[in-house]
Amino acid sequence: MARVTVEDCLENVDNRFELVLVATKRARQLSNGLEPRVPLENDKPTVLALREIAGAHVGPSILEEDLETEYQVAAETQPTPETPDEN
Repeated sequence: MARVTVEDCLENVDNRFELVLVATKRARQLSNGLEPRVPLENDKPTVLALREIAGAHVGPSILEEDLETEYQVAAETQPTPETPDEN
């Protein structure tokens, strides 16, 4: 695929705003080491994510995957508020 357009992706994700969320999540997954579902062509993770969406390899269902795990990780990494010492 020479160039990925929003229109190519909207054939598989109906809503532009949802497309942004799907592409963002998939690009993060690719940046974190997940294997791409399309051949590598020296593309950055964002372009790979859009190519996967345009090729119907990734869709809105990706937003539901690992949601509980993400909430758990976020809760664990948030700093706990400190209580002031009572002296």
